[in-house]
Amino acid sequence: MTSLDRNEIHSGYWPSPWPVECGGNRRQKSASGGINAAEATARVVSRRDGQWHVMVVEREPGQWYVGGTMPAFSGPPPYGWVERLDPETLEATVRSPNLPCGDHVWCGAILAHANGSIHSVNGSFLHRLDADTLEVLAERELPADRSHNGLLALSDGTLITKDLQLEGQEGTTLTRLDPESLQLVGEPIVLPEGSMGRIAADAQADGSDLLYVPGIETVMRLRIDGDDIALDDWRPRYRDVRSQQGLAWDACLSGDACWIMDCGDIHSVRNIHLRNPNGRFETAPGAVLSWRQPAPWTGPQRLLRLDLHDAENVMATAPFGVPGGGIIAPPVHVPDHDIAVAWDSVNGGLAGVTTSGGDLDVAWTLADVRPSMQPVVFPETGELVINDFTDQGSDDIIVVDVSSGELLDRVSTGSRIANGMFLTAGGSRDVFYCSTTHLARIIWES
Repeated sequence: MTSLDRNEIHSGYWPSPWPVECGGNRRQKSASGGINAAEATARVVSRRDGQWHVMVVEREPGQWYVGGTMPAFSGPPPYGWVERLDPETLEATVRSPNLPCGDHVWCGAILAHANGSIHSVNGSFLHRLDADTLEVLAERELPADRSHNGLLALSDGTLITKDLQLEGQEGTTLTRLDPESLQLVGEPIVLPEGSMGRIAADAQADGSDLLYVPGIETVMRLRIDGDDIALDDWRPRYRDVRSQQGLAWDACLSGDACWIMDCGDIHSVRNIHLRNPNGRFETAPGAVLSWRQPAPWTGPQRLLRLDLHDAENVMATAPFGVPGGGIIAPPVHVPDHDIAVAWDSVNGGLAGVTTSGGDLDVAWTLADVRPSMQPVVFPETGELVINDFTDQGSDDIIVVDVSSGELLDRVSTGSRIANGMFLTAGGSRDVFYCSTTHLARIIWES
C-alpha cells in the first residue's frame, strides 16, 4: 500500500486547510506559507472566560469553530460546547447547546466533516451539529463510559474515536460510527492494551486506512478496509513496563516513520483518569492537577522513531538527558528540513534532532524555554510556532527556526495557564491559541 504523505485532506473532511486537529490525520501540524515573524510585528486578539478551549478548526474560508469543555473538576456537572467565532474579535457568533459528556472532564475534539456538519466528541458522547446554527442533529452515547480523546474522519467518511485508559486499566475501546446517524459501524473493538495518546491515521492510495494507536508498551496498528478492521502484525515496542519511562501521547506520521515521545502520564493525568467519572473530585483539586509536579519516574524525556515497515527498527534519543522528564503533547517531524522537534515540559527544554542520517543526533537545543502544547510548523519558511510557559507564569508564543533553533520572536498571549492544547494555523500569517480560560489569535503584520 502507498500512503498519502503530508497533512492530506481526503474525502472524509470538508475541503479546508485545517478541518481537524493537527491539520490532518497524520498529525504533522504542517501548514503552507509562513508568518515571516522575524520581519513582522505581532498583534494579539484575545478572549478570557471560564471555559476550557481545546482546538480551533476551519470549514469554509474564514469560518472558524472552537470546541471545548468546562473545567468543572468539582461542583456543577461539566458539559461540552462548540462556538463559531468572529476571527477579528474572537467573540462567538453562534453557540451550541450544552452538550452532555457523561460527567467526564477532559479535552475532546471537533472536526469539519465532508457532509457539512461539525462533529464533537467530549467525554463519553459524540454529537453532530449543524454548521450554521450549531443545533444538535444527532447524539450518541459511546460504548465506553470514559473520556474520549481524538476524533478522526477516515477516507470513507466514517468517524473513529477511542477512550483513554492508563496502565493497569482496561484495554482501550475503538468505536467507528456513521457520520450522519452516529450509528455504530460494526462492533466496538477492545484493544489488547490501554491507550493514552490520540489516534493517527494514514490514508492509503487504494482508499483504505491504517490506524495508529499508542499503547502502554507498544504502538498498535489496525487496517481498515471497507467494513473490515483488524490489528495487523506491525506492533513495535517503545517501552518496557519495568523501565523508568512513562506512556506515549499522540503519534506523528511522517515519511516512513512514526514519531512519538514517552513520559506523558504525569501525576496530573493520572489524577484525572484513575477515577470515574474522569476528572471529577468531591472538592476543588487544586495543585494535584498541576503538570509542574515532579514526574513519577526517573527516566529522561525521550523522542522515538518507529520504522513503519520494520517493527523491530526502533530508535530513541534523550535530547536533554535530565532525569524525570515529562510532557503533555506529542512531537513533530519536519521532513523538508530533516528535523524532529522534541521538548521536556517538566524540566524545560526544546530540541531539534536531525533525522537525515542513520542516527538521531541533537542539532540544537533551547534550554530556557518550557513548551507544553501542540505546535504548528511552516516548512516553507522553516518556522515552528509553540508555547513557552515562563518562570513568571506567562504563557508566551515563540517562533523558532526549525533548522538552527534560533528564537525568531516571542509574543505574550495574556494567558496565565498553559496546557497541552492545540495551535491552529490561520492561513493569513496567524495562529489560533487555545488554553483553559483563554483563547487568542496572534497575527504577524509587516
